[in-house]
Order: sequence, then structure tokens, then C-alpha cells
Amino acid sequence: MNILKAFWRRMTSPSKVAVGLVLFMGFIGGLAFWGAFNTGMEATNTEEFCSGCHAPIVKEIRETVHYSNRSGVRAICSDCHVPHNWTDKIVRKVQASKELVAFAMGTIGTEEKFQARRGHLAHREWKRMKNNDSQECRNCHNFDYMDFSEQGPRSVKQHSTALASGDKTCVDCHKGIAHKLPDMKDVEGW
Repeated sequence: MNILKAFWRRMTSPSKVAVGLVLFMGFIGGLAFWGAFNTGMEATNTEEFCSGCHAPIVKEIRETVHYSNRSGVRAICSDCHVPHNWTDKIVRKVQASKELVAFAMGTIGTEEKFQARRGHLAHREWKRMKNNDSQECRNCHNFDYMDFSEQGPRSVKQHSTALASGDKTCVDCHKGIAHKLPDMKDVEGW
């Protein structure tokens, strides 16, 4: 008990030891928070995490060139649906928390419910990608390095005009490139 009283007396008096201890505890607490935060961010960027709610969608990507191709480069969910720069990543994670709530509440808790909402979810994602100029696509596909000699005539025309001028962005033409297109008949604005 005397040790606790002495410790308390030492902590309540403005001494260098008390200030140093508080600063040290704050530093360690900050490191622990930052480590836990980054671990959580990385854990939610894995294909395993995404397939917890989006299993049918994760299966679809395995049938595309983004999953298996001649170069061996593989895109996972977060490569296309989570911005790479830190500030935009945080904003997207906050937005995606609504999807976790919807899953927990049962709104999209079964494959049937998910498929019923899929058109709405796709439309919202395409709008987000259009608004950020398909930044996630551009993280891997750089217009400046496109080899037009390797593209078909239609692709060359579209890439060298609409994409180059900024009139269109990747998602305008490449919806369904990694997923099957959902039924959009009940989606407003489609």
C-alpha cells in the first residue's frame, strides 16, 4: 500500500519522472494503436476477408484474366476496390463499413439477398470509380505505357480518343471485366 501511495505522490507532483513516464506511456500506447490499426486495415484487404460476404463474386474473378494470365500478375479484391493512397483508402474503408452493417443486419446475408441487391451495389461502385477517374484501374494500367500496336482497332480508337481526352474513364467501357454483369433492370438511373 505504501508503494502505491509513493507512486501516486510521485505521479501527482510535477517531476521529470512523471512527465517522462506519461510521455513514454503515450508513445507506447500510440505505437500499439497504430500497429493494431494497420493490422486491421491489412486484414480487411485480403481475399479471404472479402469472400466472407462476397463469396460468389470472389469465385467469378477466378474465371477472368485478372486472376489467371500469361504474365502471372494477379489482382485481388482490394486492388480494384480499395484506393492505394492512404487518405482515400480510409474514406473507402468508412464507406465499406456500411456493407458490413448490411451483412450483419441480414440485408445481403444470403446469396439470394445479395444477388437481389447486386445491381444496386454494382451501380454504386461504378459511380464511385467514375468519380475517381478509375484510379484503382490506373494503379496497374497506365495510359502513357499502353502499346497500341498490341490492341485491337476498336480499343486503339477508344483509348486514343475518349480515354486520352478525359471524356471517359476505364469503368465506362470495362464494366464486367472482372465480374459478371448483374441484372440492372430494377436499378434507378441505369
